[in-house]
Amino acid sequence: MWDNATITMLLEGTRDTLYMTLVSTFFGYVLGLPLGILLAVTDKEGIHPNAAVYKVLDVIVNILRSIPFLILLILVIPLTRLLVGKTYGSTATIVPLVIAAAPFIARMVESSLKEVDPGVVEAAVSMGAGTRTIIWKVLLAESRTSLLVGVTIAVGTILGYSAMAGTVGGGGLGDIAIRYGYYRYQTDIMIVTIIILVVLVQILQGLGMMLSRKLDKRKA
Repeated sequence: MWDNATITMLLEGTRDTLYMTLVSTFFGYVLGLPLGILLAVTDKEGIHPNAAVYKVLDVIVNILRSIPFLILLILVIPLTRLLVGKTYGSTATIVPLVIAAAPFIARMVESSLKEVDPGVVEAAVSMGAGTRTIIWKVLLAESRTSLLVGVTIAVGTILGYSAMAGTVGGGGLGDIAIRYGYYRYQTDIMIVTIIILVVLVQILQGLGMMLSRKLDKRKA
């Protein structure tokens, strides 16, 4: 049973899972980081309070976060087909992964920016710093350790989502676990895929925490 074909399949599944996770995390931050910054800036305690803008963004983020990922997979099938040309496989799965990740990332970014000492922000404002300078050199700089921890959490969450996508032919280790562990009752293959997923999460989170500790030392 454990021939070269099975081992190759698991290696390719691991590769596809990492591909989906890392690419989705990148594009999730492309969308989620500016969204999180806008939420923090337009909040009532932000540097540019705007109740209307904050409320609209807040509702959008809450709606997207409240949709279970498996339902979201099905819901965005037309968009996935439009962007990728197909609705199955690892590349197609990136579309719903990004849509699910972006609001989650936005909330973490918002939370990290709100942890910055208000006194530091007030000092920058009193010195005549502009909005862009405050965002880049105060909010993002002061919260970089927290933001990096957020990246670590996001990667683990997105990796879990990518495994769920296996139920609808999303590719990667989740797809292998469903096809062999559920449909063919080959429990040994399913257990191995679970172990690989756990190891991947531990490695990625370990790297993220190591980088965050290094940043903490630099700040000190």
